[in-house]
Amino acid sequence: MRIAQLANFVGPTSGGMKVVIDTLGQGYVDAGHDRIFVSPGKRDEIVETDAGILVYVRAPKITEQYRMIFQPWRALDVLDRFQPTSIEVSDKWTLSPAGSWASRRGVGSVLFSHERLSDMLSMWVRGRFGVEAGVAALNRRLAKAFDAVVVTSQFAADEFDNVGARLELVPLGVDLQTFNPSVGQPVDDGVIKFCYVGRLSHEKSPQLAVATVVELHRRGHPVRLDLYGTGPDEAELREIAGDAPVFFQGFVAGRHEVAKRFASADLSLSVCPAETFGLAVLEALACGTPVVTSNRGGASELVDVSSGASGAPDPLSLADAVESILPVLGPELRAGARRRAERYTWQRTIDDMLALHEDLAATTPYTSLRGFDRIRKGERR
Repeated sequence: MRIAQLANFVGPTSGGMKVVIDTLGQGYVDAGHDRIFVSPGKRDEIVETDAGILVYVRAPKITEQYRMIFQPWRALDVLDRFQPTSIEVSDKWTLSPAGSWASRRGVGSVLFSHERLSDMLSMWVRGRFGVEAGVAALNRRLAKAFDAVVVTSQFAADEFDNVGARLELVPLGVDLQTFNPSVGQPVDDGVIKFCYVGRLSHEKSPQLAVATVVELHRRGHPVRLDLYGTGPDEAELREIAGDAPVFFQGFVAGRHEVAKRFASADLSLSVCPAETFGLAVLEALACGTPVVTSNRGGASELVDVSSGASGAPDPLSLADAVESILPVLGPELRAGARRRAERYTWQRTIDDMLALHEDLAATTPYTSLRGFDRIRKGERR
């Protein structure tokens, strides 16, 4: 097969979505298939790598970190050049016309849904009036444009109720070798050490994590929260923290270093109620670190009583959830966290996605492969 992945909002240091795309892409190559990844770049460029062919489409920056392809036809020209047997689109905005492109050419198409739009938009728009109806209309259009929609949790699937989509539930995985309990242990000094790993931006709800620790501090618990990440909300978070023991550690380079930070914490806070899955949750659990999360969102489907706790997405309820597991913090709970993570392997995710691509390639074959062999390493358009 020749699988083309397309995405906006990916950068050198971007988080979960890039991990998913890169891990799947490497898995496709390792299984013997061709992989093309189309994403925004500073210039038009084609680079051949061990992980497949990377195609950068010149696109403007919309933030300091992210670029966005505003002219979808330029990405579609890339698809015409490489002629994939199926496509996998990780974008619901300017790259969604790829679904119609695939339909016109008899190419199988997958929309990979990385976010629940109704929740994400309502976090930025005051109130939910009009948001649900607008998102439902968009999802109906996307369901018609793509042969299948991949979701990673039941929470994510609920957004596509009654829109006519062919839904495929494919949970994500975790690198169990990089993220493992042997990379570190929390120091037993009487202080409850929390970590938050992620972007300091509103859509990730770091405000909830900070406010939860502030509430525990107010209740008299000896606590410490280390935040690993950067983002536009840092000033607001410092204001919420006040004089509580909250420390801003900045960006951590390298996943091995991230694993050490997880493993050295007593508890990880991943409390965003709009997350459709929660890779950071699995990474913490794989390191043997129990997780406290919101009882709403995809992350709550990953955590059970053997590996952490959940509460309503407000500081008081989440602080209650923390207090509920303080008596059982220790080796048994950490072992339970690791066992929970071991249920989620990347190989299973890759196998499920390959089975879907194989099904689509068999039912909508693209037989013309002209021009593919002309691509050379480092060639630019």
